[in-house]
Amino acid sequence: MTILVTGSTGRIGARVVEQLARDGRAVRALTRSPDKAAFPPGVLAVQGDLLDADAMRAALVGVKTLFLLVSNAPDELTQAINTLGLAREAGVQGVVYLSVTRSGLYTDVSHFTAKHAVERMIEQMDLPATILRPSYFFQNDVLQKDPLQKAGLYVSPVGELGVSMVDVRDIVDAAVLEILRRDDADAPLPSVAYELSGPDALTGSSLAALWSEVLGREVRYAGNDLDAFEANMKSRAPAWIAYDMRAMMARYQRDGAVATPEDLNRLTTLLGRAPRRYRDFAAETAQGWQA
Repeated sequence: MTILVTGSTGRIGARVVEQLARDGRAVRALTRSPDKAAFPPGVLAVQGDLLDADAMRAALVGVKTLFLLVSNAPDELTQAINTLGLAREAGVQGVVYLSVTRSGLYTDVSHFTAKHAVERMIEQMDLPATILRPSYFFQNDVLQKDPLQKAGLYVSPVGELGVSMVDVRDIVDAAVLEILRRDDADAPLPSVAYELSGPDALTGSSLAALWSEVLGREVRYAGNDLDAFEANMKSRAPAWIAYDMRAMMARYQRDGAVATPEDLNRLTTLLGRAPRRYRDFAAETAQGWQA
């Protein structure tokens, strides 16, 4: 029996594959281009696409545990629903699904609602799954290198209510722990869900102040202008993604996304340590930029 990892070449999936391989697990990494992928020794690169039912049936043969990560796409829901149906058909014993925080609340944000529909399938079909709901990634802010360093601006319009962002490394660690727990079980385990967040309620103003400290220069919050944010996103991403991100930021501004003490305690118990803090990420990132 083996573990199948989808999204295996992305920033989360690649780290999941690496950690599982280091643990000596039998891993299949799904990729559209096996010849271009560079996986650790022992990892089997499997050619496939989540929309190709025949390829997925072949990839799922003999799989005990599935890590399902579906990137934001117009057909994200179809990819995820079909893959879960095929996994059930193949007798997969455990699933770890990467959803998003507040998936059932931000109904006007397309990728949130798509993930919530997947969660509904998991619940209604009684699939043995761990649902991981990460918040906004720390590492998204690496893309702010030029605005921060050259213009002294923090430009993501997250608002002033607070967003409990999360480190990608914590997402990976949580995913691997749950994959291993399900893979080591003799029988399917009950479903469970975790909110993945950092300990700080970060606002536009507090983020600007934090970056001022770690960069040693004045950084100001660029404000809540969603038109400017969407236009900037459209210069480097498809229009549908730009609008989707705008809708997410609008909800952050209106409702916030602050972790509860209970959610943080449960994540701390899962990880066996406290989740990472944004300040440490920012200091590491700034040091890397200066180097």
